[in-house]
Amino acid sequence: MDNQNKRMKSDLYFHATVENLNCAQAILKGFQKEFSISDQEIEKFRAWGGGRAKDGVCGALFAAEQLLSRIGKQSVIEEFRKNAGGILCSDIKEKQFTCAEYVRMADELVQMNIFNNND
Repeated sequence: MDNQNKRMKSDLYFHATVENLNCAQAILKGFQKEFSISDQEIEKFRAWGGGRAKDGVCGALFAAEQLLSRIGKQSVIEEFRKNAGGILCSDIKEKQFTCAEYVRMADELVQMNIFNNND
């Protein structure tokens, strides 16, 4: 992949764009081209940021799981838990890492799983 076509990491979209994307939206935006995600779908994920994802799961992890399930890839919940020290937004927020770092973690886990040909 040349630099012009290189994918921007999801954390670069987190609260940094005009749209003020939350953690869940940033993951979708980071993989928008690879998964053919519409801007409307990204907007729908506004509801899942800031600890509002199902069962209080980190929004970045929630979005990562949604993407991976679309292509039949395994869950990354346990890898995220191991790296982040938990999976619930309320448990991990403002602890060891910033929210942007959790977005980066989720992005890397998705990237590893979609480009890993060992499945």
